[in-house]
Amino acid sequence: MINYSEKDRGLTFAVRIILRASRSEIAGEYNGALRIRIAAPPVDGAANRELVRLLAKSFKLPQNAVEIVSGAGSKNKIIHISGADSARLEQMILLK
Repeated sequence: MINYSEKDRGLTFAVRIILRASRSEIAGEYNGALRIRIAAPPVDGAANRELVRLLAKSFKLPQNAVEIVSGAGSKNKIIHISGADSARLEQMILLK
């Protein structure tokens, strides 16, 4: 189960990324975090931009609704998505 909190009309949760994957996709759950495979390399913020793009597309929200709260230089990140709800997060996990 992914640990998350709903506040400020948004959703905050942990993400664990896997870099240099064959394609960018949501891969399920890992130790209470959403596991995401990212195809982009971790150079000049490319992986973070790809993460933001993928999450915005998955939640059907604009990219400026997705914010990396902490862990921008790490594989473990805290993400806040404005306008998102826990039902969509749980649906994404069940599909994987």
